[in-house]
Amino acid sequence: MAPPLLTITDMALRFGANPLFDGVELSIGERDRISLVGRNGSGKSTLMKVISGVTEADRGKRFLQPGCHVTYLEQEPDFSGHKTLHDYVASGLTHASAEDSFRVDIILAEIDLAPGLDPAVLSGGEGRRAALARALISDADILLLDEPTNHLDIATIEWLEGRLKGFRGGLVIISHDRTFLNNTTNVTFWLDRGRVRRLDKGFKYFEEWSEKIIEQEQVERAKLDKLIEKETEWSHKGITARRKRNMGRMRALWALRDKRADQIAVTGQVKLDIDSGKVAGKKVIEAYKISKSFGDRVITQDFSFRIMRGDRIGIIGPNGVGKTTLLKLLTKEMAPDTGRVKHGTNLEITYLDQKRARLSDDETLWDYLSDGGDHIMVRGESKHIISYLKDFLFEAGQARSPVSSLSGGEKNRLILAKTLAMPTNFLILDEPTNDLDMDTLDLLQDVLGDYDGTLILVSHDRDFLDRIVSSSLVMEGDGSICEYPGGYSDYIRQRGAQKAAGSAGGPKKPGKAAAAPKQRVAKLSFKHQHALENLPGEMAKLEKRIAKYQAKLGEGDFYARDPDGFQKINAALERAISDLAAKEEEWLELEMMREELNI
Repeated sequence: MAPPLLTITDMALRFGANPLFDGVELSIGERDRISLVGRNGSGKSTLMKVISGVTEADRGKRFLQPGCHVTYLEQEPDFSGHKTLHDYVASGLTHASAEDSFRVDIILAEIDLAPGLDPAVLSGGEGRRAALARALISDADILLLDEPTNHLDIATIEWLEGRLKGFRGGLVIISHDRTFLNNTTNVTFWLDRGRVRRLDKGFKYFEEWSEKIIEQEQVERAKLDKLIEKETEWSHKGITARRKRNMGRMRALWALRDKRADQIAVTGQVKLDIDSGKVAGKKVIEAYKISKSFGDRVITQDFSFRIMRGDRIGIIGPNGVGKTTLLKLLTKEMAPDTGRVKHGTNLEITYLDQKRARLSDDETLWDYLSDGGDHIMVRGESKHIISYLKDFLFEAGQARSPVSSLSGGEKNRLILAKTLAMPTNFLILDEPTNDLDMDTLDLLQDVLGDYDGTLILVSHDRDFLDRIVSSSLVMEGDGSICEYPGGYSDYIRQRGAQKAAGSAGGPKKPGKAAAAPKQRVAKLSFKHQHALENLPGEMAKLEKRIAKYQAKLGEGDFYARDPDGFQKINAALERAISDLAAKEEEWLELEMMREELNI
């Protein structure tokens, strides 16, 4: 067996009075593809810097084989001092021959970046691609990648996976992208309470392995102080409990996907005729033949789609294809060139965009979440701010700390905490996983798993899509948008089956009609016109009745005083809610018909 390229023995490092590492032992071999995992704040990036030689440990030995070259890709690459993108990427070369310079042009062409670009004006995704290009042509013997998939689209992530499979040296990766780690690693380093455990298997085996270790420790430490046991469980995110909880969520998600697949198979396209039959649940958004272009660039062409209450829709496509524009069209923030979008009633939309909200560094976490008191309303329920911060993995002592003391991942977590507290029945998340650590992704998955409203999710995280959405809209880049039941993996499987079967089967293109439209009348019938005029008043009466019933049922002693009366009012409330949903459906259908007839 060949000796390892790099070894670290008995390494220790402190930050102030607090030990971060103590007695760390690790080695990196020539063909090791290592996933470096650990809870947020455990020191993964710092350990990566020690491995690279950027940071020197307080104690211990780092041995690198003579002539071995280490390349380190940081989370925040430094582009200063480089006038062009070609200069920046070429600075990563170990040599400076004409042949090496030619390699720079080749890899920049692969990632679709012009060599003459100014690195200072690159977007987040472009900057990440440039930094990866610089690292990949460096002829490294050991390649260290800290969150390499941040701001990358799925196509670029898959390109990177292919590149790394051909890499012949040692590889260490920190990433929140589970699918990426599953596809690229064969060894796992678990940084846990200042020490490194090694598993000679890839990341896909980490959860099962770590769960067994936790169970063994719980048995061994059963007689120790309860505080230690509690801290141990928290530090590992309650893996056992989460797995059981997530299995229930996944079963519910599979049921949603089956339901969505049935809807797609039956309807094939949006049906706007009132005689097409009732669809279970309330319509949230109905888009009819919408088109949008910017010059020669077509975002969508004749796209029709219906979103029902409780749907979990994923939007998939490469960077620049127009996913954010599609969101703006569906939410009426932007008008289509042709076609129209109709919203259902009583929508409370919460939209978290890619740029996120800005935080004031001088503001404390408490001030950011609070409106002056010590509680925060979380989707209609009052919760103490300290308790809510703990839900988002903050310590109680951080509540009065300034925002400036937080890491980038913690700031993103704080923004999510405030966003997800807002009362909403329609949640839109545009790239929510950018710059999030795995702990926060687990938390966000838990929150969304419990969410009972309608969800639209734009993400390049394949595993996250698989775990959250019931249906995927795939933007192909040519103006066409196809719907596939399920998440990203389901889309890939169905696309492969579609190609194998030719034109038979496959997904339906909502923008393409399956049959000739029915001949429409030139005006609304008297019955329809009468209903259109009277439905708003009827819906308002039902809303008042529902509020009255809810107030009565909310009386603390009502059930004890009159159990039969309580049951009767509860039944009446259910009937009123059902009647309101039916009238909202009818009103929405008639409104769409009226607009189509230009009345």
